[in-house]
Amino acid sequence: MQTKSLHIFDYLVFLVYFVIVAGYGYYIYRRKKKATTDSKDFFLAEGSLTWWAIGASLIASNISAEQFIGMSGSGFSIGLAISTYEWMAAATLIVVAVFFLPIYLKNKIYTMPQFLERRYNQTVSTIMAVFWLLLYVVVNLTSILYLGALAVSTISGINFYVCMVMLAFFAILITLGGMKVIGYTDVIQVFFLILGGLATTYLALQLVSEHFGQTGVLKGFSLLTKHASDHFHMIIQKENPKYLDLPGLAVLIGGMWIVNLNYWGCNQYITQRALGADLKTARSGLLFAGFLKLLMPVIVVLPGIAAYVLYTQNHGDFAQSMMKGGAVNADNAYPVLLNLLPVGLKGLAFAALTAAVVASLAGKANSISTIFSLDIYKKIYNKEADEKKIVSVGRIVVVITMIIAIVISNFLGIDKKGGFQFIQEYTGFVSPGVFAMFTLGFFWKRTTSSAAMFAMIGGLFFSFFLKFIPAGIDLHPLHEFGFSALNPDTGLWEMAFIDRMGIVFLLCVIGMVIITLLDKKSVNNPKGLAIDSSMFKPSTGFTVGALLIIGILIALYTVFW
Repeated sequence: MQTKSLHIFDYLVFLVYFVIVAGYGYYIYRRKKKATTDSKDFFLAEGSLTWWAIGASLIASNISAEQFIGMSGSGFSIGLAISTYEWMAAATLIVVAVFFLPIYLKNKIYTMPQFLERRYNQTVSTIMAVFWLLLYVVVNLTSILYLGALAVSTISGINFYVCMVMLAFFAILITLGGMKVIGYTDVIQVFFLILGGLATTYLALQLVSEHFGQTGVLKGFSLLTKHASDHFHMIIQKENPKYLDLPGLAVLIGGMWIVNLNYWGCNQYITQRALGADLKTARSGLLFAGFLKLLMPVIVVLPGIAAYVLYTQNHGDFAQSMMKGGAVNADNAYPVLLNLLPVGLKGLAFAALTAAVVASLAGKANSISTIFSLDIYKKIYNKEADEKKIVSVGRIVVVITMIIAIVISNFLGIDKKGGFQFIQEYTGFVSPGVFAMFTLGFFWKRTTSSAAMFAMIGGLFFSFFLKFIPAGIDLHPLHEFGFSALNPDTGLWEMAFIDRMGIVFLLCVIGMVIITLLDKKSVNNPKGLAIDSSMFKPSTGFTVGALLIIGILIALYTVFW
């Protein structure tokens, strides 16, 4: 069995990481003391994040244990197809940079509820603020903390709850310094994340080579494509047992766009990094994040596929290490590989995983704090609150939400559902309606608050209806058209949640259009946003970078179709 502990040199490597991040964070905090009293500076780091800091912070906040553990586990069970979440995100970031950011920045939007209030009304804004807070705390923050602690505990042998408290404490230290500290420390976090992640990928490919009497990572990759050829297809066919996770062409022309556009364009957790910058800097930051996204499958998916090959080839005690409760647990793939790393490199990989978890926790906590402080406390509970009071409340919220996440994390069944799928599916109940509200709110001046309310409530209703409809109606006939597949766990023919999101989005848009057209007053809607075509014109440098990303994506999907 692999040794689930760290050597003294691993701890020294990790200590170096901790000192660098904490020390640099403290330096930024002391240099930018304005953030202690100015709410926009504390929550948004207004005007002070560079393009590379924005791009790195986006990736650091996005990549966490659900990618390292969950996506690597999906690489083990599904294969390269799970990379569509990363590679399609690269294309999505271009769309957000060109069409969404100019609208936010021109209209001085700092939070997503603020946008909804300005575009619709206070009621829509407040309801969605509460929705977002519940979603961010109960689903996102809690699952990131739980999966992170589980991974750290598995690798180090440290008690699970001790790991959870330590991760939360480290994240709180960074978050209390404000968005400047988060943004700039995220650059270091991404450095460790990528370096440690590549070290693990290098080891995994070397292990595959050595198992077959070969050497070199390129040879290891070639052996992966040979011995796990079924794991190198980006488009899954409807006969595949994993079709419910990634339903064929929907990852290119269907609901995957709703998943990504909502996440990257209408998500406080993500857009907050760019809302304090000017348009050119923000766009460059998103483009940089897009290039980093192309690299992520190499770090988180390839190790999972390598683990699959080693498992099927009965390499050492790999097969036994992958077991949990008498069955194979795909989420064990990454921790098992990390436990095979040599002394020193294991500490580096451990630091990379911790960096990913802490950065995501800090970013999520800051977003929760921002929404509560600016959109609920300031607007509802204390309209006269000064800047210093708002920042103080924001810091208290960070601590309270982290404590809540620790308390409730063990009761949500995250480990049973699978961390990555847990986050994607439960976020997907809200995403279609929210994205419909934002899309029509951006580009159609007539859209009314009544239509937005329909999308918000109707989106939830349609999502739950389509989720549970297989219990009463046989969806097998839809299988021929690719809209249903047999779920082996329930024995029912179900609709993939990505397809469900696409259908719900269309229903919400249709409903919003009908409600708006029936309202004669919508013709002169004063809530429409100021938009002109010149806002969306990108610079030459951005265009070249965007075309390069699109070209790489076309090549990847062509090779691995």
